[in-house]
Amino acid sequence: MNIEIKQIKAEATYLLRHTVMWPDMPKNYIILPNDAEGTHFGLFVNNALTSVVSLFIDDKVAQFRKLATATAEQGKGYASMLLTHVVAYAERKKVNSIWCNARTDKKEFYLKFGLHSTKTTFTKGEIDYVVMEKIIIC
Repeated sequence: MNIEIKQIKAEATYLLRHTVMWPDMPKNYIILPNDAEGTHFGLFVNNALTSVVSLFIDDKVAQFRKLATATAEQGKGYASMLLTHVVAYAERKKVNSIWCNARTDKKEFYLKFGLHSTKTTFTKGEIDYVVMEKIIIC
């Protein structure tokens, strides 16, 4: 099995974002207004795009968004590999923190990467979220 993580164009993330995260919404729902400003990563298994995530760095703060893994491939560690790569990439960019809007039912997943829950919560499309962050000491 060949696994490779590489930067991809924002448009390459759209199919997985849509089918995994918001399949009942129009495709435009998963397109971010600032996608052009982000750095997008794909994890490929035997040359098939299997997991995606988008990273946005503003000054010394990084946010990752739209982490999605093909449904049939979930539970195999691909999102963990991709997120480990993205956190390391952000740290190399000398950010002071990295954060995300985590679905509350996925909170335990993000704790494994050193993120912790903040007091900020919200609901979008009937799904509850919590803001999670990791402070990075350079």
